[in-house]
Amino acid sequence: MKTIFRDKNFITLQDWSKEEIDTLLEVSFDLKKKFALGVDTPYLKNKTAMLMFFEQSTRTRNSMEAGLAQLGGHANFLDTSTMQVSHGEVAKDTAIILSRYGHMIACRYCDWGIGNEYLNNLAKWSTAPVLSLQDDLYHPMQGIADLMTIIEKREIIKNLKVSIIWAYATSHKKPISVPVTQSLLFPRYGMDVTLAYPEGYELPDWVVEQARKNAEKQGGSFKITNDMEVAYTDADVVIPKNWGSWVNDQSDEIIDDELESYKDWKCSEKMLAKADDNVIYMHALPADRGNEVEDSVIDGPHSIVYDEAENRLHTAKAVMALTMGGK
Repeated sequence: MKTIFRDKNFITLQDWSKEEIDTLLEVSFDLKKKFALGVDTPYLKNKTAMLMFFEQSTRTRNSMEAGLAQLGGHANFLDTSTMQVSHGEVAKDTAIILSRYGHMIACRYCDWGIGNEYLNNLAKWSTAPVLSLQDDLYHPMQGIADLMTIIEKREIIKNLKVSIIWAYATSHKKPISVPVTQSLLFPRYGMDVTLAYPEGYELPDWVVEQARKNAEKQGGSFKITNDMEVAYTDADVVIPKNWGSWVNDQSDEIIDDELESYKDWKCSEKMLAKADDNVIYMHALPADRGNEVEDSVIDGPHSIVYDEAENRLHTAKAVMALTMGGK
């Protein structure tokens, strides 16, 4: 078990060793047990975190705010439209000052080609740890919660068949950060991962290359298919979720002819029936109901989306407890 985490950034799980992630999971499970028992966990008494949001949030904001309160600290919610960054203040100036005011800076910034670079600029100048609340490339908070949930539900995860599947949605042009994070993380635990999407919705080549290296190292596999049925067939875990065609098309247009041609990429009962009898359905939420998934699936017996969402609290607490208060 690793014990030295204080001031460690949490921008991508690729920068955390497997041993460090294992410790993070152990702390998450311990905090979840204490939460269930009503045991106080004042590990971050009088610590303050700055939460910068360039976009809307439900689970991420509330898991961080509630989580830090339960750890004895306080979170400042910062709507960046009301900050001087909206008038052009650079990341350096923001990071230096906010890190002098508190003990952690966390940021969500998902604009393509900007978000991850901005978070790394914050980290360069901050004297406190910088945590990603999602950017254009990574969503480590979601990824670690997903991994915790799979371990809870399946215990033996070596060679577990996990399918990350693109799904049709029209709510907004979503970042690629969730499938990128899952594609990089799950193979590190020996899972057999299938990434499925229609042509035009590829992930970056470097993601695929790294995912395959991670799989080879841990005895799992990583394959790609453009056939949705292949991804569902005999799968133990399915994660059908939309992401935008950012790699091939950087426009902000939500609905176009390409998107509309793939309306059949939906998680339906018919598709789910092709999977293992005990398949679990996951989604980071919010789901575009009726488009990404049928109500009968997301509300059905195979769905664990609310357990998955709850684990965002426990993993967020673990990340903060380790990076803000750990040795």
